[in-house]
Amino acid sequence: MANRVEEYLTEIRALSGLKNAILRGITVSKRESSAEFTLITDKTYSAREEAEVWEICEKYLPDGFSARVKIIKRVPDQDTLKEQIYGYIKRAFPAASAFLDEDGIEVEMLSSGANFYVKIASGEQSLFQAGNILDEISRYLSSVFCGSFYGNVKLVEKAAPDASLLEELPEDQEEAIAVEIRRFPICNYQKIDGMDELVDTAVYLADSYNVEGAYAVCGRITYIEEIKYTKHNEQTGEDVERTRFSVSITDETGTLRTTYFPKKATVEKVRALKAGDRIMIIGSNEEYKGTTSFKAAKINYGAPPEDFVPVAKKGKPVPKFYHTVFPESYVDYTQAGFFDSLDKPDDLKNHVFVVFDLETTGLNNNPAMGRMDKIIEIGAVKMVNGEITEKFSSFVACSEKLSDEIVKLTGITDADLVGAPEIEKVIADFYKFTDGAILVGHNVTFDYRFVQYYGEQHGYMFEKKQFDTLTLAQEVLRGLLTNYKLNTVADYYGFTFNHHRAFDDACVTAKVFTELAKARKTLPF
Repeated sequence: MANRVEEYLTEIRALSGLKNAILRGITVSKRESSAEFTLITDKTYSAREEAEVWEICEKYLPDGFSARVKIIKRVPDQDTLKEQIYGYIKRAFPAASAFLDEDGIEVEMLSSGANFYVKIASGEQSLFQAGNILDEISRYLSSVFCGSFYGNVKLVEKAAPDASLLEELPEDQEEAIAVEIRRFPICNYQKIDGMDELVDTAVYLADSYNVEGAYAVCGRITYIEEIKYTKHNEQTGEDVERTRFSVSITDETGTLRTTYFPKKATVEKVRALKAGDRIMIIGSNEEYKGTTSFKAAKINYGAPPEDFVPVAKKGKPVPKFYHTVFPESYVDYTQAGFFDSLDKPDDLKNHVFVVFDLETTGLNNNPAMGRMDKIIEIGAVKMVNGEITEKFSSFVACSEKLSDEIVKLTGITDADLVGAPEIEKVIADFYKFTDGAILVGHNVTFDYRFVQYYGEQHGYMFEKKQFDTLTLAQEVLRGLLTNYKLNTVADYYGFTFNHHRAFDDACVTAKVFTELAKARKTLPF
């Protein structure tokens, strides 16, 4: 097998635009008799070369199989590599990361790849060398970027910390926090689609965006819809009607929405599933047009243990005081009639909700897919007894120039962010604002992953139950709207707002959430 891979890559790398290419993976679909080859290159390639790649891929497939090709152009710079190296050390080698910060990494770019150096004090080098940390980092970088990467240590003098300063550190001073992937055993397995290999543990949904490769998630269905579509059959020239299912699940640490394409033999079994059923889904994270989503491959019955209690991540306690962003009281006289608590269901009145929205520099909310985009604005409102009582709103400092696309979309300019607080300070106050609350958002998982990532970077572990107004709207307003975008749903209920600004989006989402909860009578806890 290894020889075949080398033969394949030799042919691929003969093309000038892919001379440094790496094979990220091959996804095989037995149902469609096809295989998707994912390649990463650091060069500009032509349409002709892309066609030649397809022809090469076809050669290496068995008879009856067709090839699909996905080429990702990924060119790292020094800052990206430093961030990736530091993040990987924190995740994989938390003990070593305690001796290091991002400024302690030096990168020397080469024509293809880079040399990197970890700056440490004399006496610390054995920790990096004996544990093969540098080799592991090199292997990790080679799996993400094209080229060769070599690591070494640089000995530097580090001043000993002042003992008096150590005594002044607050009791909740954080330790180095490693990104961990938590799992729980899957119980009550029953076959629907089966599995290629035995999978008996599920990844917490709150941790799923950090996982690479195939994995399982497991939880309770909160929403499922069957969707008919047509697909053109190239062999017969006819359009064939197919079925897919849109499914949302929760495991009490997070939510996940995915699309599942059933086999003919499993359509009726999946059709019998309903909200409240417990299932396991096997799949993987997939990048498409700059966003990452979970691609479902197999669905079966499965459930967490009856006594399952999520294991909390280790992190800082909730801050005792606000330090930078101070919530304000909220009164909306123009919409007061929509918030008459007499009309609201008990689920809405008996819980505290924080409805939030972010504006960011881009769409990448998964560090496994490259450099994370940054949060530039957080807006949120708190709902108590079914009424909006407080608002939280802040710009966030950004060290990079905003793209023209983001400025046009949000109306936020570089000048708006001058003097804004750093994310470390804003995320700490937002963590306090959300204490004891359930989070709500429109396509909530997208924003929640940003909050989780930047929270973890500064020791704040967001472990919140979430409700998604997009999923609720798909259920409650099915067949009434052409799409379920926030502005479309808001228009349906007669709400006007300044779209693509965080606080305005959060405020109208809270109003939409109220109307959806009233229509549904109960919430899908």
